[in-house]
Amino acid sequence: MEADSAFVTDHSEYVNLHNELEEAREQLFSIRDFIRFAVTQLRNYDVVVAQGTNDEFAEAAAIVLHSLSLDWAANEQILDCRLTASEKQDVLSLLEARIAGRKPLSYLINLAYFCDLPFYVDERVLIPRSPVAELIRQQFYPYFNVNDMAKPLGIAVDGQAATFYEHGLDAKQLPQPERILDLCTGSGCIAIAMATRFVDALVDAADIDKGALEVAMVNVDHHDLGHQVNVIESDLFAKLPADNQYELIVTNPPYVDAAIMADLPPEFLYEPEHALAAGQDGLDLVHRILFEAPDYLTSEGLLVCEVGDSEWALNQAYPEIQFNWLTFALGGHGVFAMTYDELIKHRELFAHYVQLLDNAQ
Repeated sequence: MEADSAFVTDHSEYVNLHNELEEAREQLFSIRDFIRFAVTQLRNYDVVVAQGTNDEFAEAAAIVLHSLSLDWAANEQILDCRLTASEKQDVLSLLEARIAGRKPLSYLINLAYFCDLPFYVDERVLIPRSPVAELIRQQFYPYFNVNDMAKPLGIAVDGQAATFYEHGLDAKQLPQPERILDLCTGSGCIAIAMATRFVDALVDAADIDKGALEVAMVNVDHHDLGHQVNVIESDLFAKLPADNQYELIVTNPPYVDAAIMADLPPEFLYEPEHALAAGQDGLDLVHRILFEAPDYLTSEGLLVCEVGDSEWALNQAYPEIQFNWLTFALGGHGVFAMTYDELIKHRELFAHYVQLLDNAQ
């Protein structure tokens, strides 16, 4: 779009947006000005910011700084730099697309960050946003021993080095995992992030969706991890050898229940429905994962599973089980950890639900 061309919006609810953007182009000058303006517009038009960040300031900064080809964590010293006319147009065009189309920013720019790493994303995959990133940064401390690749998330006190945040994992301090599985990998972000923290481990990234696996391969290639990350097309564990091979299985399966699916904001409708929806209570895949996982874990292996807002439903389904729900330094919920022994102990309960699902098909 040329600098002197008009902004276009097709929806009546955005009738004032054209004038507001034109006014900004004429009267605003600095990077700081445009970040502030973007925050105001995101809030004024009730744009849902919940895919990658929940912070309007972070989203506004990403819109402005990405348009200027700057690092999203720009140095404070450059925020008062003035924009050229064409730079203003680039910023405002991206902001308009975000507001008027309600398309998530990561899909507009084909970029998302997870665990401090950049990933290509498009509408074939969910936008990365799992709190499991915290566990990866700390190498799942204290379940496994850590090395210098681990990044403590705790607070430094009295000049002492930051400590590891206690998420609630069992303090076993086992040797670092040699084989890891990312089940329902999507973009591959979790598998790749784990590979960068466990550099000596082999990581399998499995998903049923061919489109998602194409995106995952792009990211594996981009991070030059083809020697370490193996992308596999599989319906959950179906095409994986059941020989107790993984010390760690991490899974972020579809877990959105029917009620929430029926009331999703417009931004979430751009994401693939099959990567979100998981039956009436959101647990269709989780029951199968719980039942099958011990066949693929070592005797001291760990399953980490995210179920988000379906946490309540899982507790209701298995009142006999005291799930180990993890806590997070930066926010997040609905992630539990189970050891091999715990999965075996409750296997008959999991089998019951799998049978119910099979009978309903």
